[in-house]
Amino acid sequence: MTNPDAASPPGNDTLAAALARHALSLPADQVERLDQYGRLLWDWNTKLNLTRHTDYEKFVGRDLVDSLQIAAHLRSNEEVLDVGTGGGVPGVVLAIVRPDLKVALCDSVGKKARAVESIVKELGLEVPVFPFRAEELLEDTRYDALVIRAVGPLWKLLAAFKPRWHSFRRLLVIKGPKWPEELTEARRRGLMHNLQIKTASEYAMPGAEGKSVVLKVWPKGVPER
Repeated sequence: MTNPDAASPPGNDTLAAALARHALSLPADQVERLDQYGRLLWDWNTKLNLTRHTDYEKFVGRDLVDSLQIAAHLRSNEEVLDVGTGGGVPGVVLAIVRPDLKVALCDSVGKKARAVESIVKELGLEVPVFPFRAEELLEDTRYDALVIRAVGPLWKLLAAFKPRWHSFRRLLVIKGPKWPEELTEARRRGLMHNLQIKTASEYAMPGAEGKSVVLKVWPKGVPER
């Protein structure tokens, strides 16, 4: 049940209506839990800056679309770490729409991690939230995939995780239309020398110019997953 004290989005829009506008169909129980998540997120947002997407249209058109694109490239029962989760996207959404996954979240900003941990508990999800940088967490833990959205340029991500490829199989990174420039810079810095990259999916984002992509990065000599 949605928290009655959680913030309500402006206007008379509903999550179901926004999903219909974007031709997205999800099971009723997932829609209910996503609605609860959105309201909890917006409630926390009045106290802590977690998201700029504070209505159903942006929640669906940006957060859910990105998360569903990522979900399409995750195999059943994989262990997934959402790096720099912020307000919980895509990790919380993945935990709702793909209950088969073992999802964990991390954010180095302690107050954000604590807020998302509270949201996860309210939703009744078994999703650990770690108040650490992913690089630190990967010293002792292993994951099938790291999912990353709006954390930093590609070359910085690759530089940060360069010593940690023994701890995960692949990166799935959401990027905007300027990603080729970021890839060029990563190559200039020699960060792609032992890695291969693929555009796993490309899709339009409502209200944005160009297209977004899901980039898959994994070591050379290793079969694609």
